[in-house]
Amino acid sequence: MRSRRDFLQKLTASFIAMPILSRQSYAETERKLTDIFYDGPVLRVAIMGLGSYGTRVAEAMQACTKAKLVGVISGTPAKIAAWQAKYNIPEKNCYNYENFDEIKNNPDIDAVYIITPNALHKPQAIRLAKAGKHVICEKPMALNAAEGKEMITACKSAGVHLLVGYRMHFEAKTLEVIRMRQAGEFGKILFFQGLSGFRIGDPAQWRINKGLSGGGSLMDIGIYSLNAARYMIGEEPVWVTAQETKNDPVKFKEGVDETIQFQLGFPGGAVASCLSTYAMNNLDRFFLNGEKGFAEMQPGHGYGPIKAKTNKGDIELPHITHQTVQMNEMAAIILEGKQPVLPVDGEEGLRDLKIIDAIYAAVKSGKKIQLTS
Repeated sequence: MRSRRDFLQKLTASFIAMPILSRQSYAETERKLTDIFYDGPVLRVAIMGLGSYGTRVAEAMQACTKAKLVGVISGTPAKIAAWQAKYNIPEKNCYNYENFDEIKNNPDIDAVYIITPNALHKPQAIRLAKAGKHVICEKPMALNAAEGKEMITACKSAGVHLLVGYRMHFEAKTLEVIRMRQAGEFGKILFFQGLSGFRIGDPAQWRINKGLSGGGSLMDIGIYSLNAARYMIGEEPVWVTAQETKNDPVKFKEGVDETIQFQLGFPGGAVASCLSTYAMNNLDRFFLNGEKGFAEMQPGHGYGPIKAKTNKGDIELPHITHQTVQMNEMAAIILEGKQPVLPVDGEEGLRDLKIIDAIYAAVKSGKKIQLTS
């Protein structure tokens, strides 16, 4: 009897001889077949926070092979009931924000994905770590670097994983640009531009509530350009400067940034210029420039499909729902010890938080802030 591995190898081997398939297409075909016939362990996940993004993740997880939605945590009983019916979630896997510590006694849940306002991330993550559950947390991981360190310490002490929802770290076209940069195809990297923004609506929402969000656009959309500057250039910045523009102080109160421009300097000589805003639409673009070539992604961090081109032409790869790929890959990290191309652990989240702290300090002082490792 042929083994599963033999079957997959023979089934995909026929594609090698097809000239119309690139090496990327072959690898993608093999990956899809591996997912279809996956018979390994499955990460059983509860989602905490059943809002719009939690719903998006839940929908995407229906196509996962390595992760399964099995539980919910919410402060709204009606939402819990609706999710139970839609996703066939048993009553014993449903919790609210007061009693979810009891999850420690539930062996049917392995991990919890925190998708709540930023100010709640740290206390919720620490409670989950004490309950012995792996933590997946939306970005930004916390309100600041000090909180991020507390989360890392708590998860390490409990022996559980702390992962952050950097979905772009698993996106195929993003990874191809990084492969090309690592292979030297763009030459010495000189410049990165990141544009992230949209016109925010409801003035009463938590994203522009300082107490819940910890800031404004930078803590929500601007973190995409910040994080991309680091992974596209492939270095950690050594300095930051930043400027804030606020045209609507009624909507964007003290401590809630409407628009921030920030600049980063890197040890290899590259610089990054980024814009984060809640006041303008149509801002979703990354541009990387090197001595030998360039890469442009527009959209660069939306839900997709991502569009990417380089000096060598368009990057053509199939679009797969980002959150489906993310949850499959995070399951592999937790259950199989897989090492991703780009890290998504707590230390990665902390790096962004340190820079965010420095950006806000630069806005306040008007000075260049030196960054330390």
